[in-house]
Amino acid sequence: MIPDFTAAVGAPRVAAIAHPTSRPLGNPGDADGQRAVLEATLRVLEQAKRPGSVVRLPFTWPESAKDVRRQRHGESPPIGKLIKRKPWLYLKLVSGDIPTKR
Repeated sequence: MIPDFTAAVGAPRVAAIAHPTSRPLGNPGDADGQRAVLEATLRVLEQAKRPGSVVRLPFTWPESAKDVRRQRHGESPPIGKLIKRKPWLYLKLVSGDIPTKR
């Protein structure tokens, strides 16, 4: 989602896309669009030979970022609901200490 940052931290190959961070594959329910993004990403991973390659995918988002922030598509994802109930778990999530069910 932030290709320059992702490349700077050492990702071997980056498939960059100009989509909102909340929807990297596309809009909810758009199976064809999501499949197209996924297939393009897999082609980048297959074809980018040089470490540090950044390839910008040929997809554009049809709305402004401001409009995306105002919209709600369905309910919150499960991870969002969990962090809302137990906000202290957010620090574990961002540090990589992912809680598991036992």
